Amino acid sequence: MEDSRGPLLPTSHQESGHSQNNGRVNVEGWGNRGGSLFPGLRKRGHGHGSRSWIKIDQDGASKIVELDKATIMRHCSLPSRDLRLLDPLFIYPSAILGREKAIVVNLEQIRCIITAEEVILMNSLDNSVLQYEAEFCRRLQNNKDQAEDLPFEFGALELALELTCSSLDAQVKELEMEIYPVLDELASSISTLNLERVRRLKGQLLALTQRVQKVHDEIEQLMDDDGDMAEMYLTEKKLRSEAYEAGDLDSENDISEHTKGGSKSAPCSPIRSVSGVQKLQRAFSSVVNSSRHGSLSTTSNGDNIVELEMLLEAYFVAIDNTLSKLSSHKEYIDDTEDLINIKLGNIQNQLIQFELLLTAATFVATVFAVVTGVFGMNFEDSVFDNPSTFHWVVIVTGLGCCIMFLSFLFYFKHKKVFPV
Repeated sequence: MEDSRGPLLPTSHQESGHSQNNGRVNVEGWGNRGGSLFPGLRKRGHGHGSRSWIKIDQDGASKIVELDKATIMRHCSLPSRDLRLLDPLFIYPSAILGREKAIVVNLEQIRCIITAEEVILMNSLDNSVLQYEAEFCRRLQNNKDQAEDLPFEFGALELALELTCSSLDAQVKELEMEIYPVLDELASSISTLNLERVRRLKGQLLALTQRVQKVHDEIEQLMDDDGDMAEMYLTEKKLRSEAYEAGDLDSENDISEHTKGGSKSAPCSPIRSVSGVQKLQRAFSSVVNSSRHGSLSTTSNGDNIVELEMLLEAYFVAIDNTLSKLSSHKEYIDDTEDLINIKLGNIQNQLIQFELLLTAATFVATVFAVVTGVFGMNFEDSVFDNPSTFHWVVIVTGLGCCIMFLSFLFYFKHKKVFPV
């Protein structure tokens, strides 16, 4: 048994190593597993790790570059989960994420990474992407000789919000032009074709409402969090980081010069001189640390995020207006459905009323048929000796049936089953 099991161990080890080699994660690509069951993903992971991006710098110059996931993660200091939002193979709702050195934007078709110096836009033939590239380059080139009102990252974010809001609003208007004629036609003529058209438009309306609602919630959530808004001041954080580095170098130079000057000063004990230098170094380090923490804390101050808050508020009002339009369209559809249900209920009531009348008439006619059928049987009776007597029997039976039918009508009217 041991001999039979022995040779199996190296074989299984080789197979596991082979499977791990085929299924390893491609660091330079998008990190997909390969295998015989997923040939497309294996090809994508090993041969097509780089993607096409559009890079727009501060001068308004754009160029198409090939970048892989690892390069973007190192350049922008982003985790892998943030880049999944930009992958066109995945369907994620709209999101705006503020990170240490970048802003990750996923708004409908506009998927980009905004830094303090450039915008890395997902290359696509979509009209929104092409419009974003052309418009942002034009704005940057026009603002070269002018003082910029907004930082670079806010200008890029503003254009993404502007194009997204305008695109969603245009889709709402286009849907509105199609909804109202169909609903009016359905209200006047209830048919299967009109009901199917309204069902299709209602599905489109609900899908569009979810997209607009997600953008609305994302902007609202961002406005409610001062920390997230403070993270988006990339230019300010970059300047402060450079100032920190310069401040650290200056403080070290001052300390070294002071120590050199202290050694040439009036004579004192070595212990006192060393302690004085230590106190001076501690003082400088405390000043640098306090200034550093104080500068970082002012970033989250309410006065410094007013600019971004006002920018977001403007587009929050626009997207809220679009959401209100969708709500009114949905209410109009619901009102039309209520009207249709009322009409169908009225038709159903009329059918029930007609059925009651028909049932009452059938009952009366059945009674008359029973009487005539009894006298139509082959038996001897004195009634048949005088023909006029049988005529009176038929007349009395007919009058009785008429009185019975009128009694039914009076009962229905008394019970308010239907107006007669």
